[in-house]
Amino acid sequence: MQENFENYLTSMEAPVSKGLRVNTLYSSPGHIKELLDWPLQPVPFCEEGFFLPGDFKGAGHHPLHHAGAFYMQEPSAMSAARVLSPVPGERVLDLCAAPGGKSTQIAATMQGEGLLFSNEYVFSRVKILVSNLERCGVKNAVVTSMRPDDLCGKLPEFFDKILVDAPCSGEGMFRKEPAALKEWSVENVHNCAKRQLLILESACKALRPGGILVYSTCTFAPEENEGVILRFLEEHPEFSLLPCDVLFGSPCREEPLAAFGISSDGADVSLMRRIFPWQGGEGHFVAKLKKQGGEDAFSAGAFPSSRREENLPAEAARFWEDTFTAPPTGIPCVLQDKVFLLPHGLPDLTGMTVLRRGIEVGVLRKGRMEPSHHLFQCCDRESLVRSLDLSPDDLRLSQFLKGQTVPCPPEWKGYAGVFVEGIPLGFGKASGGVLKNHYPKGLREY
Repeated sequence: MQENFENYLTSMEAPVSKGLRVNTLYSSPGHIKELLDWPLQPVPFCEEGFFLPGDFKGAGHHPLHHAGAFYMQEPSAMSAARVLSPVPGERVLDLCAAPGGKSTQIAATMQGEGLLFSNEYVFSRVKILVSNLERCGVKNAVVTSMRPDDLCGKLPEFFDKILVDAPCSGEGMFRKEPAALKEWSVENVHNCAKRQLLILESACKALRPGGILVYSTCTFAPEENEGVILRFLEEHPEFSLLPCDVLFGSPCREEPLAAFGISSDGADVSLMRRIFPWQGGEGHFVAKLKKQGGEDAFSAGAFPSSRREENLPAEAARFWEDTFTAPPTGIPCVLQDKVFLLPHGLPDLTGMTVLRRGIEVGVLRKGRMEPSHHLFQCCDRESLVRSLDLSPDDLRLSQFLKGQTVPCPPEWKGYAGVFVEGIPLGFGKASGGVLKNHYPKGLREY
């Protein structure tokens, strides 16, 4: 439509959309909005999401961002997890997960119950995925780096819901990332479509009968969006389109597809959804499918685990008793020199490239245990024997983020959590009125 084309051209001259999503594992949107006192406006794609002015700077350096209280995320990218609508207790797979925006959004919706697999095939991108899950206090995730066909082949019909936020030609990023425009080509669009179909072929094998599959991209190309879904449906009659059950964006239309040689073959393409830049965000495509058979909803409750409960090593047990009043829960597990708390219902991970499983508790070192940053990100103040809660304007907070020592009560001896406005930020080791800093070097504000 001419009107939409003019809207598109106008939107390309507008400022880039910025957004943040409140991490509800830690706090409520209202509370974080009150603490930030920024010009935040709600986005229609996610109840926890907010627009920021395009020229707003410094959000990523705010102490609450360091603490994982919010995640900086392109606004329309919040739509896919919203359509997936995971619930606590489900088994969910985010098949193309880095850098972790959608995985952390899914994890927050699951509220620590159930099992989340976050997979990223490109190994160089896995580190930031692990870091973001850790910062946001995600307890029930397994992070893998595997080809989709290999991972899904090892977990046949295991998942209740799967998100495929597929690698694409990135047309929705043209305004935000000019390099995406320079790299664009018709050949790349067609190559992406082939790859996307292969990823869906893998995903469908890991989805249980009755399960939900959501496919999304940040491109406008019909070949990568409606074309991929219609081809997949043609080859997989056990799948059917479902309404996305959202009001944002626009329903897809059949008329423009013919120009790209795409036939709907009777499928109702209006069930799929597009978000254009003039509707908020940079642009997204979302489709929701259901696999026939089985129950419509999963059976809530703990899944059988592949591992038995283990006793904590003596070093870890001593640390546990000295540090916690109510430690995080999970299945204790020691792998080489590392201690983990595994989520319940974990399948056999033999033969998988696993970067993180559950909560990394710490590392065993010659009769003692050095705790991990992840462990303290999964705690609240009430669960710790010692905790230091700082306000954003407290000088000690900036010292801590720079890796410096900070003063603490002189009677403290042992590990203590550091919080900002009640939200976990990290930890240190107290002795003689001084808290030795253990904030990870790669996260420090120099």
